[in-house]
Amino acid sequence: MSANFDLNAILSQMGRDKGIDKQVLVEAVESAMLSAARKHFGHSLNLETKLNEETGEIEVVQFKVVVDNVEDPDTQISIAEARETVDPDAMVGDELGKKLDTEVLGRIAAQTAKQVIMQKVRDAERGVIYEEYKDSKGDLINGIVLRLERGNIIVNLGRTEAILPKREQISRERYRPGDRLRGMILDVDRSARGPQIVLTRSHPDLLKKLFELEVPEIADGVIELKAVAREPGERAKIAVSSSDPSVDPVGACVGIKGSRVQAVVQELRGERIDIITWTPDEPSFVARALSPAEVSRVVVDEDQHSMEVIVPDDQLSLAIGRRGQNVKLASKLTGWRLDVRSVSVAEEEAKRARAALSSIPGIEFMHAELLFQHGYRGVREVADAALEELFEVEGLSQDQASEILQSAKEYAEKMGDLLDQVAEASGESVSDLERLPIPADIREMLVNAGFKTIQSVVEAEDDALKQVSGIEEGDIAQIRAAVETFLRAGSVRPAPSL
Repeated sequence: MSANFDLNAILSQMGRDKGIDKQVLVEAVESAMLSAARKHFGHSLNLETKLNEETGEIEVVQFKVVVDNVEDPDTQISIAEARETVDPDAMVGDELGKKLDTEVLGRIAAQTAKQVIMQKVRDAERGVIYEEYKDSKGDLINGIVLRLERGNIIVNLGRTEAILPKREQISRERYRPGDRLRGMILDVDRSARGPQIVLTRSHPDLLKKLFELEVPEIADGVIELKAVAREPGERAKIAVSSSDPSVDPVGACVGIKGSRVQAVVQELRGERIDIITWTPDEPSFVARALSPAEVSRVVVDEDQHSMEVIVPDDQLSLAIGRRGQNVKLASKLTGWRLDVRSVSVAEEEAKRARAALSSIPGIEFMHAELLFQHGYRGVREVADAALEELFEVEGLSQDQASEILQSAKEYAEKMGDLLDQVAEASGESVSDLERLPIPADIREMLVNAGFKTIQSVVEAEDDALKQVSGIEEGDIAQIRAAVETFLRAGSVRPAPSL
């Protein structure tokens, strides 16, 4: 490749324009020239290429080893020829180089060299982009929508492109080329064939970053975002706390006349946001997380890491929320599995459980109440308990616990399967599904299949309902319509979310 131009200067300028180390470009050009030379002169030759800094020309040099008897003329040269044509002082074993004429490489070889150079330049550019953005995961970034590819959105960030995959989009958002888009950098993938920078609009951390941008107290560390839960595009809950007693964390996040939270809501195109004060008392935190519903009481099950939340009958639909959003978000926010029940159902269950425990022969009313308060709900549960577990019931002596356990075992053995049948029947009859406007036979099928609360029906997928014996496609549509009617009736009251 003869140089009627200074290739050295061109590479220096290209390196500055594209932000690429000049040496990377030099190696790319040398590699390209070597590839072209091998195609023209032969792959069996021992060739090397090097940029001559003084002339700005890429030189191609063929190396041969000096030998006594030549067996491979492509890689070997006789000592006599070497001393005559290359170096009078040549010795056997020396490796001698001869500069080849690159003018003969021609247009095809030059085109090959160009392709290799362009690929190397692209690889180098991708390396520069990766180094620039590799520590930017979690950062907010602005861009312009370029195009849509199979549901993915390609975004122009200026120096490079990013991709907003379909899975990271908010389902009801629509973009056209030229629209402004703000996203959070989710990942930087050096090996990706397309754009290396992956954006997200649906990740919970995007909500955190937006609040950090709008609320100076968060950036200053006075207010801490303890937890975030999102149903992207629909609703979100955030829990906040303040290290300064004089700073109201909720008020600071809402802003004057709601200015701060409204800025976030507008960025997320109308996503409703509930802001909740975090508290280390987990039952209280759960009660707050279910806002705007009022909570009567919370029963904690540490073993199952779950809580039974009792709400007034007229608050049940609010607590569950449309399509179960409220209770789902509260569960995500707090990290507890939540089972929401109405007061009437809870009271009926408690009444039946107390009656069952009181039926144990010889048990005193106070002892039955202690067992109930400790989580026991029937004779069979007491009979199957280990003695050490009953010892843990505060208010029972070890002798009393032993007597109750023995009496419960004898009673359970005597009554046989009858107790299980009674317990099953009791469980079926205590259900807030009575409040759904569905036929009695469908309600009974659901209860028999284990769906004993409206929450369990709301959260069930259609495939789960199809598995219920006797339930058909038309019944599922009827169930969904009844649930929507019930939940809509409870959503008419104003909620303190924005």
